[in-house]
Amino acid sequence: MTADAAAADTRVAELALPRYGFGSRCTLRMINLSENATFLVEEGERRAILRVHRVGYHARSDIESELAWLAALGEESGVVTSEVVPATDGALVVTVVADDVERHAVLFHLVPGIEPDDVALGTSDFETLGAITARMHEHARGWTPPAGFHRFSWDWDHTLGDEPRWGRWQDGIGVGPAEEAALGAAVEVVRERLAAYGVGSDRFGLVHADLRLANLLVEGDLVTVIDFDDCGLSWFMYDFGTAVSFIEHDPRLPQWQAAWLRGYRSVTELSAEHEAMLATFVMLRRLLLVAWMGSHSHSRECQDLGPGYTAGTVGLARRYVASDGASLG
Repeated sequence: MTADAAAADTRVAELALPRYGFGSRCTLRMINLSENATFLVEEGERRAILRVHRVGYHARSDIESELAWLAALGEESGVVTSEVVPATDGALVVTVVADDVERHAVLFHLVPGIEPDDVALGTSDFETLGAITARMHEHARGWTPPAGFHRFSWDWDHTLGDEPRWGRWQDGIGVGPAEEAALGAAVEVVRERLAAYGVGSDRFGLVHADLRLANLLVEGDLVTVIDFDDCGLSWFMYDFGTAVSFIEHDPRLPQWQAAWLRGYRSVTELSAEHEAMLATFVMLRRLLLVAWMGSHSHSRECQDLGPGYTAGTVGLARRYVASDGASLG
């Protein structure tokens, strides 16, 4: 992300904060800039997190739908989520115009805790994540969304199909003819397996869609799920694919998967049919991330990581195809 983008997001934050009752003594510090910008806001004893949404990804009504599920999960499922702070007029989403562009922002209570250490990931982390994921899926299956609820889909068309939300995998960094052939073979196996698996209500519904350990905040026994920005309609088991984002190639993957399954099954049943699809959802997510890096090739981080990530994906793809979609090993 550029300095200009950071400055623009800061202007949005400065326009939004008075709507929440913050005054001239408020301090604002950007703590993360990726797709959205996240700020720590402090004034006296008051501390909160402001999320400034990227341009053009979500309509205001879509963000309000995200927050409706967030609140319902916190109230009904036993999953701890970050709590939204309404503006002084009661609005959950604040909309401002900055640099002649309409922008949206949401304020959250500050959540205690830190994300799990991605260097020392253990099976207990994935077991915890599996149990949380199961509770979220159980809630989604039984929840009746409010009128007007809308979130986008992570279905075939919008992942690797004709309308890919994150761009075409063929445009990934370092994808040449040899890479395209290897990845294309894996795409075809993914397509066939997803078509056979189907989109029945027991396997497809509302999911977090980025349920990585990085999106958990842990303090003692308290675990809070954050960052629902990508939540939408997809296969429930896609959440496991997202759980191992960027670490799909790690030799500990089988142990992590086994732990995630133990945690999931401690909450609800999961049939062998669904378990057999996990490799496919890991492959799907990996290909999506190749596409995402290609569509973010302006980023220095993606320029640095992209070639190696694509090369690693080719290796995974070949093993996946050789197993006819059964595994990545």
